[in-house]
Amino acid sequence: MVVGAGPVGLTAALLLARRGREVTVLEKHEHPYGLPRAVHLDDECVRVLQAAGVAEAFARVSRPMAGLRLLDADGRVLVEFARAPGAGVHGWPQASMFSQPDLEELLRAEVARRPLVQLRTGVEVAGLVLHPDGVTVTDRSGARLEAEAVLGCDGARSTVARLIGAGEVPLGRPDRWLVADLQADAPLDVWPGVHQVCDPHRAATFMPVAGDRYRAEFRLRDGEQVGDVDLPALLARFGAADTRVLRAVEYAYGARVAARWRAGRVLLCGDAAHLTPPFIGQGLGLGLRDVHQLAWKLDAVLAGADGSLLDTHRAEREPHARALVRLAVLLGWLMTGGGDRTAVLRRLLLAVARRVPGLSSQVLASRTPALRRGPLVRRPRLGPAGPVGVLLPQPTLPDGRRLDDLLGEGWALLTRSGARPRLPRGVRPRVLDASALPPLGPGLHRDWVLVRPDRVVAAVSRR
Repeated sequence: MVVGAGPVGLTAALLLARRGREVTVLEKHEHPYGLPRAVHLDDECVRVLQAAGVAEAFARVSRPMAGLRLLDADGRVLVEFARAPGAGVHGWPQASMFSQPDLEELLRAEVARRPLVQLRTGVEVAGLVLHPDGVTVTDRSGARLEAEAVLGCDGARSTVARLIGAGEVPLGRPDRWLVADLQADAPLDVWPGVHQVCDPHRAATFMPVAGDRYRAEFRLRDGEQVGDVDLPALLARFGAADTRVLRAVEYAYGARVAARWRAGRVLLCGDAAHLTPPFIGQGLGLGLRDVHQLAWKLDAVLAGADGSLLDTHRAEREPHARALVRLAVLLGWLMTGGGDRTAVLRRLLLAVARRVPGLSSQVLASRTPALRRGPLVRRPRLGPAGPVGVLLPQPTLPDGRRLDDLLGEGWALLTRSGARPRLPRGVRPRVLDASALPPLGPGLHRDWVLVRPDRVVAAVSRR
């Protein structure tokens, strides 16, 4: 059972259904929320949508992002980090902008095509009773539902997290921003990337989203309310004063991770497990990574694997989420924090940085931190880990397919000359001839490469 029918919960349901599992999704709201929240996904996360069967549809409702511009208080460009056009190493554009209602619509459409998934709206969870081999879920009406496992994908105010006493570990102070979603009758004459205003007195972000939608965000000052802000004047600096304001609300960007991610067969994913400021665009992406790495583990446990496999959910995801949340907090402060002296120093440093060759590709790289050594990640104790613990690149094959489509749903072993490792118990991978594949990159031209179902490189041969 999945609680929460946002993008994370629906993706979890599709990933489990593609493995033959019956899934019930409970959503307390009768209808989808009609306004955007998340607006960005990187190419690693589009691979998760690919695994769920909706990446091609997503590509039709999204657009590649051109990069990032840092501006001073007067709108002058301090530095520009441009993205290369086309697909990156993971087979999709390195960054895509989209409107969340569009993504939810296509996910719901895919769910409707899956007879193994039942979406029940207007059902609010009120209680959980844990059993050794399952969970009893009680809704507000008092009805009881039995589930083999429950995934709490019900957002920042997660009922599931509260019911299991998840608690929280703060990683930064809440930051209050005015968030305005805009609609324009004609395309605005703006650069098609993200504009970040590095003004300590009124930090701001402006970006084209997709289609006729745009988003503007402005940091609120101490004691300031949304109604105190002259929004048309702030929008005018981006040429957006005449756009229709679909929504203008206060958001308090949090920075935290849950102290507890699992209770028996109840597990947290997405905003229920972590919250991050938006400065590196990883809010939704972290949740999609959660369910991509959890779905195959839960499927294995339900098929008879040892239940301790579920312990790796927090062990793998919490350090990864914590690192990205802290990075978002740090970059947010570096770009928008401090006072006038900090702004002067920032300008000087950026003037130097813009002359560093290759810096743009490093700043905008979508590769996330490698997973730590563990039972499912055979990194060496000493020395460089190489490609182990990170996603396998996804080149396009000669027949036009992407590599993940060839690897299948489970484990995969890429081997040369028939070389094979000693495999973990219960692992029966699809064996592929690595010499017949396009080059995969540094550290992967080995006798064999073992790839997990979530496309993380689990181990490589030493030679």
